[in-house]
Amino acid sequence: MSERALSTAATGMRAQQLHIDMVANNVANASTTAFKRSRAEFEDLLYETLRRSGTTAVQQSGTLIPTGVQVGTGTRLVAIAKEHRQGGFDRTDNDLDFAIEGDGFFAVQTQNGELAYTRAGTFHRDVNGALVTPQGYLLDPPITIPPDTTRIFVSADGQVEGQLPGQPQPQVLGQIELTRFPNNEGLEAAGENLFKETPSSGAPIQGQPGIQSFGLVRQGFLELSNVDVVRELVTLIKAQRAYEINAQSIETADQMLQIAGNLKR
Repeated sequence: MSERALSTAATGMRAQQLHIDMVANNVANASTTAFKRSRAEFEDLLYETLRRSGTTAVQQSGTLIPTGVQVGTGTRLVAIAKEHRQGGFDRTDNDLDFAIEGDGFFAVQTQNGELAYTRAGTFHRDVNGALVTPQGYLLDPPITIPPDTTRIFVSADGQVEGQLPGQPQPQVLGQIELTRFPNNEGLEAAGENLFKETPSSGAPIQGQPGIQSFGLVRQGFLELSNVDVVRELVTLIKAQRAYEINAQSIETADQMLQIAGNLKR
């Protein structure tokens, strides 16, 4: 029936609209530090069964129907998953820029005292010398840099040292720790390059870089977005074409209804 086609095509248009919204967000964040692209996942809706497979075709012969007749009712967007594939590295030579090579997140304390997690290792010193994100969120565990520090050294295993006046050797200032999760895809994207723990992500596991599957810290580098703009443009074209075809299906179904209505006159 044309009425079924109208509603089915409408679900396709709604799904593709959300798909295009997602792709637009990916492209908009192509230059965002450590951004993780999103991937749309769809599923088909319930089917209307007009004839079941395996039923008897003719009562006398007992022949079974090999295939049935089922008409689908459309699609829907069931999930938007984050791809936590590592992006490339951009060399900045800034002492307070850190990239994570491998698994893990930097833990930071938000304004309400909750912990959030990020791979965007752009840190600064606040008025007290503590390492904070550009939004002012404190690195956890906290590390404070003395105001007279002339040079900061961070090893691959996260040890922070500073060169102080009158000291022949750099002094240990703190230890950067990383956090990982059993299921990164279960993390909630909170904006500001942050992720938050959810029941699906599992409990956070904190540890030293380079030990027990934790990644390494690379000073003077930043992780780039893992968005491939060419790939996103191809996805955008496919979503646009699917949207157009669904719209054409609605127009065709409407024309069929008009023809059927005219037959009654």
